[in-house]
Amino acid sequence: MQALLLEQSEGKTLAAVKTVATELLPAGDVTVDVEWSGINYKDALAITGKGKIIRNFPMVPGIDFAGHVRQSEDPRFHVGQSVLLTGWGVGENHWGGLAEQARVKGDWLVPMPEGLDGRRAMIIGTAGFTAMLCVMALEEGGVTPESGEVVVTGASGGVGSTAVALLSALGYRVAAVSGRETTHDYLRQLGASEILPRSAFSGDTRPLDKQRWVGAIDTAGDRVLASVLAQMHYNGTVAACGLAGGFALPTTVMPFILRNVRLQGVDSVMTPAARRIAAWKRLLKILPETFYQQATTEVPLAQAADAAARLLNNQITGRTLVKIR
Repeated sequence: MQALLLEQSEGKTLAAVKTVATELLPAGDVTVDVEWSGINYKDALAITGKGKIIRNFPMVPGIDFAGHVRQSEDPRFHVGQSVLLTGWGVGENHWGGLAEQARVKGDWLVPMPEGLDGRRAMIIGTAGFTAMLCVMALEEGGVTPESGEVVVTGASGGVGSTAVALLSALGYRVAAVSGRETTHDYLRQLGASEILPRSAFSGDTRPLDKQRWVGAIDTAGDRVLASVLAQMHYNGTVAACGLAGGFALPTTVMPFILRNVRLQGVDSVMTPAARRIAAWKRLLKILPETFYQQATTEVPLAQAADAAARLLNNQITGRTLVKIR
């Protein structure tokens, strides 16, 4: 099979598409012919070696994929069945989706929802799945379209752009925070009613600021998240799922104890099966058809490593799709 293989030499990560024997695939009870995968932020860090994502080499990256079952020892899945996978450490400590085949545990797979195909599933991908979990966290925190305005940070990235599209489709008024002026038209097409510069959120912040947001989806962390927390309305909810701006959180307890703000962490890697299936069904139902045209850069497997570097250099907007076959 053809696979993007990450190897390490003298402390440097080397990424190249190579022919790999399928016998080297890791243990698992379902083998999948992979048709589509993607480049997420975490994939980009792994492929370029700019993040300590991979501990064991060689490794096939790709934290999500879609394809058809080639071989199965799991009674829940049959040969030819269309499936998708996100998370579970695949592409980090278990060979992932940037290859023509993947062998995984059946517990990690989701049957392709009726009405969705592999390409569209990977346009959504881990990024869109995470965005849906964030929206669900806001809903569970009592944030409704009637409550007020919701802010999305890192809005031009994969998670942020899908979050903007989902919230807009559900009737929320969405403010999008982006560091790139070139993305403003794109964010308006997705449904953002207001666009704010990242610089407005990245300076030093006071413990409490003017109340602006009833809900927030944050992909940045650090000072951006601290600024968002200081600006939350009473009883507001923040869904935090990323650290694109850093993993620190220079804030105080003030938003929590004086404004009753809820900070809900969102992890998409180990999400239980029932919640996964519910999230995918909602994604299929909520996302407008236009989303699948607006949010995609498509590359072949041979160009995946180059696409990873461009993603980290802020040269790609929205979702990066990799056509494996």
